[in-house]
Amino acid sequence: MANETITLGGGCFWCIESAFNSVEGIVSAYSGYANGNSENPNYEAVCSGNTGYNEVVQVCFDTEIISLREILEIFFALHDPTQLNRQGNDVGTQYRSGIYYHNEQQAKAAHDIIKEIESAEIWPNPVVTEVEALAKYTQAEDYHQDYFSNNPQNVYCNMVVAPKLAKFKKTFAARLKQ
Repeated sequence: MANETITLGGGCFWCIESAFNSVEGIVSAYSGYANGNSENPNYEAVCSGNTGYNEVVQVCFDTEIISLREILEIFFALHDPTQLNRQGNDVGTQYRSGIYYHNEQQAKAAHDIIKEIESAEIWPNPVVTEVEALAKYTQAEDYHQDYFSNNPQNVYCNMVVAPKLAKFKKTFAARLKQ
């Protein structure tokens, strides 16, 4: 088993984390905060939009089962990478699209797939996903981990997360854990 970790921001971390945790080859996916300008961020501070942190999911995957390329394809299918500092009704810099790489191979893969997406004109607008080295990461509070599964009564989860995950599971059915 050869594990690798990458950190991804694509809007609310509840959806991204839940999707990745259902994929074969994912060792772990944890909600957290990346690349901000303060020490010890928490959810309330990050939601203020004043910390510079992004809601992210740190994904550890087994490269013998799933490739970095597949991880990035899933990531770009889960959100709209052309929306600057937002995903749908979630607005603020904490919801920006971002790939926070852990090594130069990941940076190259991220830039390459973004070029491919733009060349294929998949989106009518340019991709605004930031690609930066992971500078800071703090795992989110325990209650954010596996939030969607643990909070089926939550209105946001029912209105926003559930439909995205249903579409994701249909599109990536062959990649899901059994």
